[in-house]
Amino acid sequence: MEPTARAPVTVAVVIPVKDDATPLARCLRDLGRQSRRADRVIVVDNGSADESRSVAVRAGAVVLAELRPGIPVVAATGYDAVTEELILRIDADTRLPPDWIERVVDAFRDPRLGALSGPGRFYDLPAPLRRLSRPFSALYLGAYVVACGVALGHAPLFGSNLGMRSSAWRSVREDVHRLDPEVHDDLDLSVHLGTRTRLRFSPGLVVGISARPFFDRVALARRFRRGLHTIVLHWPDELPPYRLSRALRRRRGSARAHPREPAGE
Repeated sequence: MEPTARAPVTVAVVIPVKDDATPLARCLRDLGRQSRRADRVIVVDNGSADESRSVAVRAGAVVLAELRPGIPVVAATGYDAVTEELILRIDADTRLPPDWIERVVDAFRDPRLGALSGPGRFYDLPAPLRRLSRPFSALYLGAYVVACGVALGHAPLFGSNLGMRSSAWRSVREDVHRLDPEVHDDLDLSVHLGTRTRLRFSPGLVVGISARPFFDRVALARRFRRGLHTIVLHWPDELPPYRLSRALRRRRGSARAHPREPAGE
């Protein structure tokens, strides 16, 4: 008897928003032009005073309200609502290439993969810096990946360009710090998922991201402060030497459970 064909993977995209009507409209247009469309788009509104909600409704998105402050609880509310197999997370100002969803879904053909991220490239640098968009973006994301990789013992996740299995989210949903608005939600998610499943940072999975926070000294300082707070919040249990040791043991166990096939003749 021939094997039964597997049903297509189902996908939901979660977008946290607060007063993001203009970039959200562009983001939703990008989602509408994907070569592989999402089964649902979930916009989680954190009490916007602008037209964010109506923009989402007109685009056919599911709109949820989450009035508690902070991106962690807003994102978590969206993840909790997902019934599809894959959760894809972007920001309202993320700009997507037309094959983004298709490429993320394709990556999850690896059954061992629990979560996936890729880099961003700044699309709105001031005119004098525009030619430096590629190296400036690479420097910023490269520093993030290296610094967080040392602290975590594995690749970090990046909230503007993120995919994970719903089962992976369910395994950590009670552990993440969703009610702390000073937490970087993607870094907190990396801490908890990294002890349970395989994470991958794919350099070729590039999206467009806004450079606005980097030209506001207060916002930039807050970003770095929250990153440090997120890491230190998990100490001493998650100090880098402990995580690195656990990661090595987990990789050895995975290698024993999934031995490589001998090369063909």
